[in-house]
Amino acid sequence: MNDLNTSISLESRTLNQAIGFRADEIHPGEPTRQARLKWVIVVNAELAPGRAANAAACVAAVTGSVVSGMLGDAVFDADGSEHAGLPWAGCSVLVASGEKLAAIRAKAETREDMHVADMPVLAQETRVYAEYLERMTERVSSEIAYAAVGLVGERKRVDRLVGGLSLLT
Repeated sequence: MNDLNTSISLESRTLNQAIGFRADEIHPGEPTRQARLKWVIVVNAELAPGRAANAAACVAAVTGSVVSGMLGDAVFDADGSEHAGLPWAGCSVLVASGEKLAAIRAKAETREDMHVADMPVLAQETRVYAEYLERMTERVSSEIAYAAVGLVGERKRVDRLVGGLSLLT
């Protein structure tokens, strides 16, 4: 466990880094439906609201850090206060059953042209990150329940995976 406490490999932080917008594709003045890539976060419908919000935020943090061109420019308000850039292409937050969520993730992870970020339920059951890392290595994929899964990919491909899901309300 000491190795887990002292370092997180760079490889784990750079998964799916090839997915993103090229500079010529960033058009914050156009409707989000015009963007080539679509970003969705699917949250487990069985989670309490606070856990659902936590899961979506964690998956969004991963996505924002590795998908290029996702965030728009910072903006200054009329008083001169700066506000961080937000995702210019938008993000839909949807809900699905735990089974459906696992199926979506399983299909998405087979695609090299799709960014997949997930948050296993186990992450919300541990208070120490190293404990989470260790406990995950003891699980096979089919045993992992998900709190949320985020996807970024070609619009039609993402739509095929999440079509029919409802927005989180």
